[in-house]
Amino acid sequence: MMHIGLDIGTSGVKALLISEDEKIVCSHDAALCVSRPQPGWSEQNPDDWIAACKQAIGRIRDTHPDEFAGVASIGLSGQMHGATLLDRNDRPLRPCILWNDGRSERECAELEAKVDVRRLTGNIAMAGFTAPKVAWVRKHEPDVFAKIHKVLLPKDYVRFWLTGEYIADPSDAAGTLWLDVEKRQWSEELLAATELGLEHMPGLVEGTKVSGYLRSELAREWGIDSIPVAGGGGDNAATACGMGVLSPGTGFLSLGTSGVLFAATERFAPNTRDAVHAFCHAVPDRWHQMGVILSAVDSLNWFGRITGRDAPDLVSELPEKIVRPAKALFLPYLSGERTPYNDPSARGAFIDLAISCSTAELTQSVLEGVAFALADCNDALIHAGSHLDAVYAVGGGARSRQWLDIIAAATGLRLLIPEAGDYGAAFGAARLGRACLKETFDPNDFKAPAIQAEIVPCTELAEQYSASRDRFSALFAAVKAVRPGERL
Repeated sequence: MMHIGLDIGTSGVKALLISEDEKIVCSHDAALCVSRPQPGWSEQNPDDWIAACKQAIGRIRDTHPDEFAGVASIGLSGQMHGATLLDRNDRPLRPCILWNDGRSERECAELEAKVDVRRLTGNIAMAGFTAPKVAWVRKHEPDVFAKIHKVLLPKDYVRFWLTGEYIADPSDAAGTLWLDVEKRQWSEELLAATELGLEHMPGLVEGTKVSGYLRSELAREWGIDSIPVAGGGGDNAATACGMGVLSPGTGFLSLGTSGVLFAATERFAPNTRDAVHAFCHAVPDRWHQMGVILSAVDSLNWFGRITGRDAPDLVSELPEKIVRPAKALFLPYLSGERTPYNDPSARGAFIDLAISCSTAELTQSVLEGVAFALADCNDALIHAGSHLDAVYAVGGGARSRQWLDIIAAATGLRLLIPEAGDYGAAFGAARLGRACLKETFDPNDFKAPAIQAEIVPCTELAEQYSASRDRFSALFAAVKAVRPGERL
């Protein structure tokens, strides 16, 4: 049997095909574009996800027709928080407002004044979450709001295309601010605060359960059976499934567009003081905590755009071993920030620039700024009760050994590099697809990968970074004090 994992990302869709024994047969990507119609806004056309899925799945079918004919399940993962608003004809009413959109800062404050969001969800109302965005639509686009029939998350819009079912899973739904995260069910009290009801929400199934079956039209078109589609998970929970991160004390650090420090828990354990995300896991009876920064690799890509260089080229100029901090200091808050500040209006900055600063030194300061932000996330998780000693390092940025050395020294975490392979969200989604074929959840279906290398924090560099981190924290407060009031 074969299993497909579909990951609906921000920059692209990935379709991955694995065998029953988890060998990766092939994977294909299809690019997506993000629209930014105003500063601080971030949107996508939901139908672009469908077109990208068709392209990526079509490539699997064309390149591996025999293996594709044996597909037995599909698992889904996707970018979280996106507000996909459908009318009664199941058509999107407007572009989806994405996870890194900051327009709803005021609506967050209004929502928290109406209902005890933090008690019910274990999370602060943040502009990236779904409910404040829909509240913004109600206020600024009332004609659109009046026509809302269903609100779906990005991967669940793809699920609707695949199965015709309105279904979400608790790990993704936890990021809407409409879920009672501890009880893993929709909260009518939270929904009422945004003038919505249960009828506007999809049903909920666990990530390891069947959410529906492939529509007969698609099955005929693809030449396969009407196979089950698993509940799946939000991108980070799905990545955890791909890494076998299910138990307390295990975690991963993801260096993608955003940066994530993820810790698995066996209970609901929020820390709203430090803007930690407390969400359901994609497997039953498990939860997780996350520290999230909005611009990780995005910070390096931004620096690449303004210097006319790509990220790998910039990093190639760095010495093989980093022995001292960069002289310049960088704040990576280009799109606002979540953990620990919950400030969608935060902005980036360089300080201590000198005429002698080289491109290489500024590149190092960008990498260090992201590392210090991730160290803030680790501190926030410690305050929430998660004590991680070693974490898997995943994501595109994890290909840079210099960046991992910097992060290990800044955070104090040992970083585990898995053996060559793809253990990301698409792989985790494929595992969830395979799991949905069983009656009961089996943790042994989500084993951890073998370790290729381990990066231990350099004591000398860590000591030097201690002073740099103090300056980093002070710089955020100083920049915020002089920042213009309304930026979005």
